[in-house]
Amino acid sequence: MENGGIFDKISIEFINKKHLMITIQKTRIITYKPFIKRVWGKRQLLSQLENLYPKKFKKYFEPFVWGWAVFFDLRNRFWTSFPAYLIDINDEMIITYNTIKNNVELLIKELKKYRYDKEFFMKIRAWDRKPGFKKRSDIQRAARFIYLNRTGFNWLYRVNWSGFYNVPMGSYSNPMICDVDNLFAAQASLQNTTIKNEDFETILKHAKAWDFVYFDPPYDTLTDTANFTSYNKWGFGKEEQKRLFEVYRKLDKKWCYVMLSNHNTPFINKLYKDYRRETVLAKRAINSDASKRWNVEETVILNY
Repeated sequence: MENGGIFDKISIEFINKKHLMITIQKTRIITYKPFIKRVWGKRQLLSQLENLYPKKFKKYFEPFVWGWAVFFDLRNRFWTSFPAYLIDINDEMIITYNTIKNNVELLIKELKKYRYDKEFFMKIRAWDRKPGFKKRSDIQRAARFIYLNRTGFNWLYRVNWSGFYNVPMGSYSNPMICDVDNLFAAQASLQNTTIKNEDFETILKHAKAWDFVYFDPPYDTLTDTANFTSYNKWGFGKEEQKRLFEVYRKLDKKWCYVMLSNHNTPFINKLYKDYRRETVLAKRAINSDASKRWNVEETVILNY
């Protein structure tokens, strides 16, 4: 059900021993979902992942921010505001999430100024190439991040070695730049969360026994020539995958529930050979023609 669904809330009140009053109230249901679009997002896999979640946990931890589809899915399924600790090293993303959490009304007001045309897109994209970008307000930077995601080619987020966003403008008929309902829903879901600009390894300082940690890192490449793993200027190669494995192993020893997604490659399977592995299928290929996309195996690694 999308945001804005309606269900009947029934309340019963006893007036005396013989009479009672029944009230039927129409109540709006909020469905939490990512507000960031992503060509390879996790929403397509949620039906395969739902049976792999732990049945109970204390706190939830997720680095590698992007859309946080699993976090939103857990909010929907558990219907509780369980404490969550969400981190990433991409400061633009973290600024955006904190702005939605704390200042969504001002963010919406700012986004409504943005328009979909080439000249405006190039002007906004060029902000990070000019002195003073870091001094812009969090409202402006969050609005820019959402705008570029909604109007850039295939909703990609990619930066060059200088840290500049370099995705070209997409070709859409009428992209929704400001999804008001979904932004308010995201704000509601982000209550009782800590959102930090940190490296994934800092999870070790905070996660304790029976907490649930989900890793959805930049994936191991399917071929030796593939080079589409960078959403920051440092990339995420084999050495980073090994460092992530060490964090996974240490969390396992702390009695955390740990789940990790990655490509089903020999390198990843060898790295996590001592853990339970489940295979799921995901659509791949950056192509607007669905007939030119294909299923790729992902592996989900679990320590429980």
